Amino acid sequence: MNSYDVTIIGSGPGGYVAAIRCAQLGLKTAIIEKYTTLGGTCLNVGCIPSKALLDSSEHYHNAVHNFDEHGIEVKNVKANLAQMINRKNEVVSQTCAGVKYLMDKNKIDVYTGVGALSDKNTVVVTDAEGKSQSLSSKNIIIATGSKPNYFPGMEPDKKRIITSTEALNLPEIPKRMLVIGGGVIGLELGSVYGRLGTEIEVIEFAPSIIPTMDSAMGKELTRVLKKEGFKFNLEHRVQKVENKGKSVLLTALNKKGEEVTFEADYCLVAVGRKPFTQGLNLEAAGLTVNNRGQIDVNDHLQTAVPHIYAIGDVVRGAMLAHKAEEEGVFVAELIAGQKPHINYNLVPGAIK
Repeated sequence: MNSYDVTIIGSGPGGYVAAIRCAQLGLKTAIIEKYTTLGGTCLNVGCIPSKALLDSSEHYHNAVHNFDEHGIEVKNVKANLAQMINRKNEVVSQTCAGVKYLMDKNKIDVYTGVGALSDKNTVVVTDAEGKSQSLSSKNIIIATGSKPNYFPGMEPDKKRIITSTEALNLPEIPKRMLVIGGGVIGLELGSVYGRLGTEIEVIEFAPSIIPTMDSAMGKELTRVLKKEGFKFNLEHRVQKVENKGKSVLLTALNKKGEEVTFEADYCLVAVGRKPFTQGLNLEAAGLTVNNRGQIDVNDHLQTAVPHIYAIGDVVRGAMLAHKAEEEGVFVAELIAGQKPHINYNLVPGAIK
């Protein structure tokens, strides 16, 4: 059995940054990732690929709508979604390769497979072929992140009723797309396809979009997106979404309690994310999750077992990559005997 000072489960921004800092501080470190590429949600199916597609769609949108104003005449402009996705995949591949390089450079042992606790100091890694090996560790950091959330009636089938993950690899530019949720993820991916010519219709339960943020931002973003052709249905409660083969049918109740329906080619379910703890076998170490699915931690990010820490989306606070990174550095330095500090009031949030 291999032994480590620190074993980290999850290689997203929180996990891989924690691993690097642990190694820099002289701690023998291992990191476990169930997928074949490192980087977690953010690098593989989150921030990086969505921004890559946003970049490509903006170029197309400018060519169609804004080049003439600058004296640039372009005829027969056509959006090649397959090439946009190929470029996105290349960006993701390069970024993930960069994380692997950093692991090698800092002599961090990488294990590919699902990590699960078997007791308070042992993590079992099971690979895709079902082979298992145990790692003994003085400290463990849980950094397993989050996955797309959904509510009853809107369960994704990953074909027509999709999450942000499937939206990154659609086989076609839809004529119409419904977006359940007026938060940053739905509006961001809605913008990608809206710029390519898709009619975007947003269904939001709250009375405004980005409801958790400043109301002035919501008003301004609504104005901007309406100008780009977005339609908004606020104060609508989704009852069910049905895959009709080549289309989807969404049924909702409006603010008057009346039943209304919407039809489109695809429905993007973007009602937030939820902590991912599936398969961790937390009970073996005496740990549980709270009613929000999070792992409870103290101000030092320690769980109920002091040498087991949890960071990022799996604990309380904003689900932001840079928040997870700060927590990763914090825990690494704490384990090394330093006295780090995080001021959560200084963790920025931005919409671009």
